[in-house]
Amino acid sequence: MGQVVTIDGPAGAGKSTVARKLAERLGWHFLDTGAMYRAVTLAAIRAGIDLGDEPSRARLVGEVCVELTPDSVRLDGVDVSAAIRSLEVTRATGTLADSPSVRASLREWQRTFARDRNVVTEGRDQGTVVFPDAFRKFFLTASDEERALRRLDDYRAQGHTEAGDLDSVLREIQDRDARDTARVIAPMRPAADAIVIDSTGLGVEDVVEVMMEAIRRADAKVPTEART
Repeated sequence: MGQVVTIDGPAGAGKSTVARKLAERLGWHFLDTGAMYRAVTLAAIRAGIDLGDEPSRARLVGEVCVELTPDSVRLDGVDVSAAIRSLEVTRATGTLADSPSVRASLREWQRTFARDRNVVTEGRDQGTVVFPDAFRKFFLTASDEERALRRLDDYRAQGHTEAGDLDSVLREIQDRDARDTARVIAPMRPAADAIVIDSTGLGVEDVVEVMMEAIRRADAKVPTEART
């Protein structure tokens, strides 16, 4: 397995944007685990299964194929990059993420993606469960209010006028936080050796630079042959 940098944290913290920028700075691959969960959720919605039924979820995740390329997310060979960003998928993804079978399958997909390549990955359990031996781990957060504002801005940018107001989006992310932290399997929490970054009031480049400095410090301790 190549080198791995993990970025975990709650919804609206900016994980995907920061992870993508950091991967660009490092010249590494970006693993968008959120897109994987969204793609499986989209498949479940299209199949009309009960999202809370574990046998149905287990059967579904064993039948679908999700592929990540540098510029697309493909579900059974079809580009679903736009479809997985729908409000319906966004709000249903947490239910699929609670599934033990879905998490187990996606954990293996994620490890396969990182095999023989250097990766920046984001999610909620990347540093604690999926890549416990990662080269460097971060936990990215922000105030509830700022995260709600960011999520609402994302909804509006995507044309989701039905998303509601700031108060409803705030309740939405707080409910997701509560579910993610209380989950029995792979609960959301910082890894013991993660660097916690509060991005409240910070721009993307500011956060990326903080991470780059931490990676430079860690890299100085790694033998040259392990960096490639």
